Parts: sequence; C-alpha cells; structure tokens
Amino acid sequence: MIKKLSSLDSLEEVFKRRTSIESAMEPAKRIVDDVRANGDPAVRKYTKKFDGLDLESLALSEGEIDSAFELIDYETLEHLQHAIDHIETFHSLQMPQADMWLTETNPGLRLGQKYTALARAGAYVPGGTGAYPSSALMLIIPAKVAGVPEVIACTPPRKDGSIHPLTITAIAMAGADEIYRIGGVQAIAAMAYGTESVRKVDKIVGPGNAYVTAAKMYVRGACEIDMPAGPSEIVVLADEKASPVLIAADMIAQMEHDVNSLAILITPSEALARAVDAEIGIQAASALRRQIIEKAGQVIYITEDMRTAIAACNDIAPEHVEIMVENPLPVLNAVKNAGTIYVGEYAPVAAGDYASGANHVLPTGGYAKTFSGMNVMQFMKTTSIQFIEKEGLEGIKDTIIALANIEGFDAHAKSVQKRFEGQRL
Repeated sequence: MIKKLSSLDSLEEVFKRRTSIESAMEPAKRIVDDVRANGDPAVRKYTKKFDGLDLESLALSEGEIDSAFELIDYETLEHLQHAIDHIETFHSLQMPQADMWLTETNPGLRLGQKYTALARAGAYVPGGTGAYPSSALMLIIPAKVAGVPEVIACTPPRKDGSIHPLTITAIAMAGADEIYRIGGVQAIAAMAYGTESVRKVDKIVGPGNAYVTAAKMYVRGACEIDMPAGPSEIVVLADEKASPVLIAADMIAQMEHDVNSLAILITPSEALARAVDAEIGIQAASALRRQIIEKAGQVIYITEDMRTAIAACNDIAPEHVEIMVENPLPVLNAVKNAGTIYVGEYAPVAAGDYASGANHVLPTGGYAKTFSGMNVMQFMKTTSIQFIEKEGLEGIKDTIIALANIEGFDAHAKSVQKRFEGQRL
C-alpha cells in the first residue's frame, strides 16, 4: 500500500492496527489472581487447560539441562557463544563506572549515588512451538552483567512437556540459575507472587502475547516489569539513494514474525516507494513464511521532505528504525522515539536480533516514546547518598526551616533547629 502522507493524522491506520491489550486484561487478571491464591495447583490447572499437559515437576532438573547440551551440535554452540560474547561486551559498556560516586556540591555537603543490582529477576523466554535462543540471551545476559545473583527463566513447554533443547542450552549458557517449564499468564503470576515451586522475583522481563503483556502490567504492584512489548515493528527512513532491494528485505524480515507485525517505509522519493513496493512482492513470493508475510501490516508513505518523514517516525515511535539516507547523522539526531536505530545499508535489524550485541527486547506499540529497551540498568536500582557536616547543613538550614513551616511540618523544622541551639546532642 502506497500513500501520500500529507499530515500526521494520516497515520491513524497505523495506530488502529496495533494490538490492544485491553481485551486481554480481564482474562489475565482472573488467572493471575487464581495463581496468587492457589500457587502450584493453579499453575498446573492452566497448563493443562492451555497446553494440554499434566506436569509433575515445574522445574527442569540438572539432568535435563545436561541432556539438552548433548543434543546441540558443536557449530551451533560456537555461534551461541559468539553471540554471547558480543552481547556481554555491549552491556558491560552500559555499566556505571563505579558502584558509588560522591561529589561536594557545597562546603560540608557531599551528595552521591550508589548502584545496587536487584536480588532476583525472572525472564519470560518465548517457546512452545518454536525455539528462540536469542531471546534467552538478550534477557538473561544483561541481568548477569548487572550483577543480579539469581536469575530464573520461565518458558512454555512443548506438547510433550519438554522444552526445546536449544532453548534450554541458550538459557543455561546465558547464566540462568533456574529453569521452569511454565508459559503464559500463569508463568507471570508465579514469578510475581511466588508458588510452592517458584520463589518470587523482584522484576519480570521478556516479551509475550497480549495476555502475557496484560499480566505483566497487572502484577506491577507485586514486582517491577521491563516494558510492554508486542508484535514487531519497523520504520525505514530512506531517500532516493537507498536500495529498494535491501529495504524490501528488511521490511519482509519484520513481517515474517507475526500477522500483527508492521513494516513501514517513509520516504520523500516516489520512485523509491514504487520500487520498494514492487520488490516486496518479488521477495515475498519466495519467502518460507509467505502466508504470514501476506497478512502482516505493510505501509509505504511518500512525504514532501525528510523532515516530514522524521516527524511521522517520531509520532509512530516504532520498535526499530532503519536510516538509509545519504547523510544519516542529521536524521539520526532528529529521531527521538525509537526502541533501537540502525544506520546504513549494512545495518539490518537482523544484526541486532542475533549477534551485534545490542539488545532486541524493545518497546513496541508506541511505547518507545516513554520506555527504554532492555539494558543493564533495568536490573539495577539507584540510592542517593548524603554526607552532611555542620557547615553543609548551616548553609541550607534557613531554606529547610522556611519550607517545612510553609508546609506545616513543624517537627521537620525543629529537627534542623535543634542542631544549632547549643544543646547537648
């Protein structure tokens, strides 16, 4: 579909296509509340209902983990380790330079901050019918780099109750301490509130369907979550010099994820728009996931200029942005809302999905306006530190006392005054 984009109001069709979690919230709440009240029996009940499985043990044994490694060929293990090395390197660069910092802001007044890793984190790793080892790496490695001592993983089981050995292997290689064969809303509830088998976590991370996302948002009173994450999205910003073959390939790569995925090209070049539209048809015809691609969302917008294209991109606030223009830096600086940004013809989204090292767990559905992608700070908390000497307090005491009295907190004011009344402390 090629459309002229005359105003941002024309983007309404993009927003309408995005999956809403509102319809999933009530069913998710019922399951969460049941698991919260009844623990493992409720988890098993919903696993039986949705997965058709009677599970004896929710946790994987060491023997099952060891057996999974034996089923993975050496070359695949090498590729996993290669990806792990890149992911660890990038996320290590995100770490604060020190565990704590202090600076003197006034004589006798030193302020600072200390960084502390969360004690226990839970990763929801997609699974079930397929194996997604890259997601396991992207969720668990940042937590371990941040210093989280306990990281658990929940992943949906297959029809026979097992977990794909590649998923198990990736989870273990990434450093998870416990693995559970639980999926869906019941997995989120188990991690948020704890059951007889699963101890409560401090934060839940990982993508899922609308019900999983709704459950994550519902349990935020019990534990923190990373971000709402739904169907995959891409916006390509391109000029007349860009390659229609590469743009089409990258759009199709996102469309093959899911029928609810969304691929958008925004360009001032009508010639490029028509070339990309034709190229998508050619490449999609031979794609293995052609039936999914044909149902996924695809829009090509033609704008008056690149400034309008960038404004549209910022309004959409997509998960992925690719910049394919002759002079990329001004465009990069102007893109404000994106989960991640790729620059240049040799920077496909697939690179970040698997091996460049940056994280592929990103906000979708417009949440890139307010949420960051997965990073080590998702697994750390900051605590402010205040070293205050007499000279430091004296320099701010009049302001403290005045503001405390304005707000009617007499005891606050006196707690400062008493330090300067000459009384025995």
